[in-house]
Amino acid sequence: MHEFFWILIEALIKALIILTMVLLSAATFVYLERRISAFIQNRYGPNRVGPFGVLQPFADVFKLFLKEDLVPKSADKLFHRIAPIISLGVALAIYSVIPFANSITVGTGNAAHKFYFGIAPDVNIGLLFILAMTSVGVYGITLAGWSSNNKYSLLGGLRSSAQMISYELSMGLAVIGVLLVSNYFVSDKSASFVNTLSLNTIVLNQNGWHWNIILQPLGFIVFLVAAFAETNRTPFDLPEAEPELVGGYNTEYSGMKFGMFFLAEYGNMATSSAIISILYLGGWQLPFPAHWLGLAEGTIWMAVAQFLCFLIKIILLACFFIWVRWTVPRFRYDQLMNLGWKVMLPLALANIAITGTVILLIK
Repeated sequence: MHEFFWILIEALIKALIILTMVLLSAATFVYLERRISAFIQNRYGPNRVGPFGVLQPFADVFKLFLKEDLVPKSADKLFHRIAPIISLGVALAIYSVIPFANSITVGTGNAAHKFYFGIAPDVNIGLLFILAMTSVGVYGITLAGWSSNNKYSLLGGLRSSAQMISYELSMGLAVIGVLLVSNYFVSDKSASFVNTLSLNTIVLNQNGWHWNIILQPLGFIVFLVAAFAETNRTPFDLPEAEPELVGGYNTEYSGMKFGMFFLAEYGNMATSSAIISILYLGGWQLPFPAHWLGLAEGTIWMAVAQFLCFLIKIILLACFFIWVRWTVPRFRYDQLMNLGWKVMLPLALANIAITGTVILLIK
């Protein structure tokens, strides 16, 4: 009982730290979005609040706190309140299985304790948990559209549900290729990290330059495009297409309810960047031998270097998400559906077939 109490305290402290990191990352990505879009469009961007405008995201949050929370008279008030909570809750819950660095052993002998940099990064169903949570995330947007009792909101919710169902299939099938490679292209077949859905062990299997983006280039492209669709980012932002649907599913939201949807979008972008990094770009693995920095495996400084490496990969992927938004035009809805069912799904199936064939030939 005493040991369980300390495990619970450790998990709560980690959760609080990760929550703070996610909120700060959302503010950072909002700032990056504005600066990068301003650079692409040859304008200044935020440059008033704080040095170089770095405090502008915090001013936006303060503004949302002060705005009046308006709820349509004919809306279903219960689900209208619950919808943004679901969207933000799912975006935050996924971080419970994200590994931020390799584990280290604290203490010696009977007092030794294995410390993980994450709440539950080595759980054996981590990948399955992420796929399940991303499936639940669609309920937040769908309920927002339905409960608002607004035709534009309803169309946005319907579009989002159809879009996520279409692209979740391709995303799940792309992950199968990663699992096949992770379980068969490892040097030590007797290792305990073979045949598992743990995200931490998928990263361990990409040691050195054995990154899955090299072994699974087609799967990487499929997963990346599906991630854009799952996060409702341009060119897949049909659920909130302003020229057609005013604001889509969040048309009837204001104040911090709108702010929660806004935060969930950037939280999902950070989550997608983290998952892509873990599955295809080596996660926290350094792109060069650790001894180049004079670091030894299992030390705290090695963990810090791994965390910084993981953070840099997430930021670069997020910048790619932002760059695509301001350079690629939005698809028509029929083009989005055709891409999902007639292009992405066959490519994902072909990737599984090719990967399985290569593994059979090598064995």
